[in-house]
Formats: sequence, structure tokens, C-alpha cells
Amino acid sequence: MTNSLIPCSYEQTLLKPRILHIGFGAFARAHPMVYLHHGLVAEGGDWGVVAARLNSGVDALDSLDAVQGRYHIAEADGDTITLREIGLLCGTCHPARDGVDAIPALIASPDMSVILLTITEKGYCTKDGQLDLTQAAIQAELDGGLPTTAIGVLVSGLERRRAADLGGITILSCDNQPDNGALTRAAVLGFAEELDLNLAEWIRTHVRFPSSMVDRIVPAMTDDSHTAVASALGRDDPNAVLCEPFRQWVIEDDFANERPPFAEGGAMLVADVQPFEEMKLRLLNGAHTTLAWLGQLLGYQTVADCMADKELRALIRHLMLAEQAATLRPLEGIDLAAYADELLKRFENTRLRHRLDQIASDSSQKMPQRLFAPIAINLEAKREWSVSALAVAAWIKGLGSLPPVPDPRQDELRRAALCNDPVAAVLSLPSLVPDALRPLAEFQAAISVAFERLQGGAKATVTTTAKELRR
Repeated sequence: MTNSLIPCSYEQTLLKPRILHIGFGAFARAHPMVYLHHGLVAEGGDWGVVAARLNSGVDALDSLDAVQGRYHIAEADGDTITLREIGLLCGTCHPARDGVDAIPALIASPDMSVILLTITEKGYCTKDGQLDLTQAAIQAELDGGLPTTAIGVLVSGLERRRAADLGGITILSCDNQPDNGALTRAAVLGFAEELDLNLAEWIRTHVRFPSSMVDRIVPAMTDDSHTAVASALGRDDPNAVLCEPFRQWVIEDDFANERPPFAEGGAMLVADVQPFEEMKLRLLNGAHTTLAWLGQLLGYQTVADCMADKELRALIRHLMLAEQAATLRPLEGIDLAAYADELLKRFENTRLRHRLDQIASDSSQKMPQRLFAPIAINLEAKREWSVSALAVAAWIKGLGSLPPVPDPRQDELRRAALCNDPVAAVLSLPSLVPDALRPLAEFQAAISVAFERLQGGAKATVTTTAKELRR
């Protein structure tokens, strides 16, 4: 085992609370904070961060406060762990501990310039790309209740910022959502328009919502990963995060005011994030969702376990290059075959123990952009999409046969998956399958065929499909 420790080289006491990160968890610590860390190392500056959470996680924030916000990132690959000490936090905030006004007050503080979000797909409270006004939490906030959702908290803070006659601010989503900047803008403006049209107009003028594409595999920490980090570090760090060495962040260059040193830390600033976003969502995330369900049906627990199955690995490479890549626009300087092979190599990283049941969570929120959208494109172009069909079929079968995983639509999905015709029942659920696919008989027929194959055993289905693709 080869270990190295790179201590923090900037002075934490010189940092100011200029960035607020809402939804501060493992991915936040291992991805956007690492870019800012490298930017501070390279360029210096006073860009400090306040870490905030809305629901659970008070203990995690208390744990960070106890060590002055310092923690370690463990970049693991094979027999090598590189540890980096991160020291850019200026404090933490949680409504249950600090009061419901605490986060809105931070948004309205004069030094605050950027708000980062990692609140997962369901945290945006949207439906069909717009704020879902039927959600009980949103209704309660609009009726005068305390802000509890990320969207309600953001608008409350922006309302204070406007009242204080402060300048603009940037809200930057770091979640795996297509057009996440536009989605955030739609949700925030949709909420503000229900409250005060003048506030909504102020937001349109003063607040920027750049999109971004994030990529780094950061599995949930386990006892084994905590032990590995403690062994490499020589002591316990309860706030440490184990992740892969690879990282990528592509950010739309659209900031309301001064930009943090993200680019100096390795991020790409571009005019249009969407091509990068689609590439990552379809090739990486689409493959991950496929592995999450098909891999579990095969009895595997982690992504690396799946990669040890040569037939399954071949199916995933076919999915990436023959099905998903065919739906992408050309991207200058990107070799998709090389990108796919790099993804497969990353998937093979046995040190990460990236659990399939973790990836499978909230799949109803992920299927539309990761699998349904490229299926619709391939159907229209009359291209082959057999592995995509198998992926959807594995999801439907898993919903009815595997232990439940967290999903905002878990109950209705499981009921549908246990019907006499589970494929028809699941695919007919509202706001799940895109309108372009719903009326196509060949869409449901192909998934039904794949589902029937899986009834004969997942291993036999993978073997048969792999043989057919080799012909």
C-alpha cells in the first residue's frame, strides 16, 4: 500500500464566508470543495465556504465544527491512496440547530457571492421542468409556513437580499440533472412568482443560474472505507471521504459577479454545458443505472463486482457506444470510444466499493434522462437499443423482486411492478415515460420481451444477449 498526505497550504483564518453550499454531504466534500481547494492553493484568495444542510445531518455538521471544518479527501486507486487536507470551511448551518432564518440570512449577507446546491433530483420540487405547486411542502410555504424546501429557503434568502439592496448572486447546481441551471431557475422563479411578481423580476435581473456537469464517483462511506482512510492517515477522521482520483467539472460561464477560482482548480468554463452533460448522463449515469438493477439481479453488490463479469462488461460497453453514444451531438476534442473505455476502467476500481443499491435509489427521477430520452432518439432513428430495453426491464423486475430502495415514488412503483403485467403497469404511470415514447407500441413490446427473458434468469439473459450482439 502506497499512501501520501498533502496538507492544506492556505491560511484558513483569512477566508471569508463568500460561498454557501446547501446540501453539504460526501459529494460536496469530494467534488466542488476539491476544485475550490486546488484554486486556493494555486491562486490564493479569501473564498471561504459555509456548509449547510436542510434536513438530516446536524451531527455531521457538528463533527466538522469540532475540528474547525477541516477534513481529508482520500483518492483511492489500486494500492495507492492520496490524502488531501481540505481547510476552506468558515462554518456550518442547519435550521434545526441554528433556526429557520439562519440560511436565508446567510444568503442575504453582503459577502455572499455564490450558492452551490447538491440537493438531489427530488430537492428541486419540479414536475415536467417547472415548480410542482401540488407538493405539500411547497403549498405550505406559499401559504405562509416556514421555509423547509431548498427552493423555499432560496427564495426567502433572495427576498431578504433584495430588501437589503444587495447586489446579484449566483446559484450553481451541482446535481446530476440535465440543464440543472435552467431547472433551478424555473423552480426559484416559479416560487417567487407565486409570492411577489416584483421579487420575481428582481431575481430575473440580478440572479444567475449557470448549469454545470459534475463527475466523480463518490460512494457512501462504509466501516471498511473509514478503516482504510484511518489506516492511511494514521488516525480517525470521521469527516473524511473516499473517492476515485478522476474528477471533472464543466461550468457554464455565467456568473452574476466575481467568480470563485474554480477554473484555477481544474474546472472547465464553457458557453454551453449541455453536450458535456448529455455525454456524462447517458454514458456514465446510464451505465450506472443499468448496472444498479441488472447487477443486483445477477447477485452482485458493487460496480466493480459487475465489471468482473466479462459478458456484463461487454453489454455495458455496447450500451455506451452502440446505443447511448449514437444519440449524442459531436463534441470537439472528445473521443467517445476512449471516454467509454476510461469509464469502464473507473468502474473497475475495487477500492471504491460503489454499492449498486446506493446507485439504484431515486431511479424514477433518473430513468427519463438516462435511458428513456436516448431510447426515444434511437427509436426515431430506427437504431438498435436492445441493452437499453434490458436495462428498463431489469429495473421493472427489480422493483418487484429486490429489497426496496429509497425513491419518492416507491409505493406506486412497487404496486405496479407486482401487477399481472408489470411492464405495462409501470410504463403507464403518470409523469414517468416521455410523451414521445408512451404511444409507441414497439417501445413497450421490446421491454416486455426483455422482461420475459429475465423471468428465465438474469445470467442466462445476459449470456444470450451478449452472444446475439457478437454476431
